[in-house]
Amino acid sequence: MPHPLIAATLSLLLSATLLPAQTPPALDQIHSQPELEATIRSLDTALFAAYNACNLPAFSALLADDVEFYHDQGGLTLGRAALTESVRKNVCGHVTRQLTPGSLRVYPMKGLGAVEMGTHRFFENGSPTPSGEADFVHLWLYKDNAWHLARVLSYDHHAVRN
Repeated sequence: MPHPLIAATLSLLLSATLLPAQTPPALDQIHSQPELEATIRSLDTALFAAYNACNLPAFSALLADDVEFYHDQGGLTLGRAALTESVRKNVCGHVTRQLTPGSLRVYPMKGLGAVEMGTHRFFENGSPTPSGEADFVHLWLYKDNAWHLARVLSYDHHAVRN
């Protein structure tokens, strides 16, 4: 049995890797477009840091229970468990995602949350050259004192255009 101090330290380190570095503000605490953009950017960063590192507990924690993921090539995935499993099977160890600089757009959804739109690039097996890019729309909802990704449209997947 490990020493209690070692066990406590390991527990603290594990929990720190599963939580975002900073908790995003509540929807009613956001009073400007720049604050909303910063909030959604931080959620996007946390979601895809977990996605890229295959940190499935952290990834899953940012999804709504009833998340709907619409992919132009892969079809529809319904629910947190199914989407997390899809990432485990199809993404982990194979693909990473990077937001295309300057592409992020954020729009408020009064009383609900925000719509995030942009373009992202995908890199296969650690390659420095992107293998493809796509556009996306994310609906982030603030409910029960937390932000969750509720709806995803991922479309126009194609080779990177120079």
